[in-house]
Amino acid sequence: MNFRRHRPEDPEINLIPFIDVLLVVLIFLMLSTTYSRFTELQVTLPTADADKLKERPQEIIVAISADGRYAVNRKAVEGRSVELLTAELAAAANGKPETVIIVSADAMTAHQAVINVLDAARRAGLARLTFASQTPNASR
Repeated sequence: MNFRRHRPEDPEINLIPFIDVLLVVLIFLMLSTTYSRFTELQVTLPTADADKLKERPQEIIVAISADGRYAVNRKAVEGRSVELLTAELAAAANGKPETVIIVSADAMTAHQAVINVLDAARRAGLARLTFASQTPNASR
């Protein structure tokens, strides 16, 4: 007589057919899904008319050389201090706060020289500022 209890074996789940079915479902969903295209969006772009600008604002071109020397409207500034540059910018602006300052710095100019121009413009009360650049092909 065998009095030992017979242990039932643990059920085993075979994952390979399950993965196969999931891959087939995934492929079916990928092939049957339609993707939205951004080119189908109806977008109305703004337009600009260049003839509307009758009068250009006054511009001051500040050139900075590689060694940190300044020129305001092609006139060299004696010295490199912020106070001298502020006086030159204020004189060139003639009291017009809407004057645009164009900073044209050499590629090898130290950052501090450009920051000095920004500080001088702030002290002179000139808030409109832009930076000049050139395309890589223009230098050849």
